[in-house]
Amino acid sequence: MSKHFVTLNVNGEDHDVVVASNKTLLDVLRDQLNMPETKYGCGTGECGACTVLVEDFTAINSCMTLAATMDGRKITTAAGLQKGNELHPVQQAFIDKAAVQCGYCTPGMVIKSVSLLAKNPNPTEQEIREGLEGSICRCTGYLKIVEAVAAASKAMAGTAG
Repeated sequence: MSKHFVTLNVNGEDHDVVVASNKTLLDVLRDQLNMPETKYGCGTGECGACTVLVEDFTAINSCMTLAATMDGRKITTAAGLQKGNELHPVQQAFIDKAAVQCGYCTPGMVIKSVSLLAKNPNPTEQEIREGLEGSICRCTGYLKIVEAVAAASKAMAGTAG
């Protein structure tokens, strides 16, 4: 198995790592960089638990992305959204709206929501639901998650309510 030397900028910090050709970004984040907030769910890109942001708010499934292809790219995990002690508005909305139960899907849902709001700052309920497609939650029934994304949209626009 060939090895690759790559630099990943994760949450604003450069990490020089050696990765095998078959290692996914999820493997590297969790096992080599000790970033367990990115969850392993299905391993087949179906559940969204492993979602991270790349570059310009593009949400990707890290379980389906080879780490070697991410050399030099900027990657943001759910932990990287927080600035100091201040949560990202989406993170705060998930708390405020009780959009968390077991919490396993939450990092991926938050990342997917941030990506959605970066591209569509004022989505309708239907657009929120469509934007969250590919992220599975087995606990909440999605209503509170949709409410949280809508609240975050308003907070980010300065019209919290």
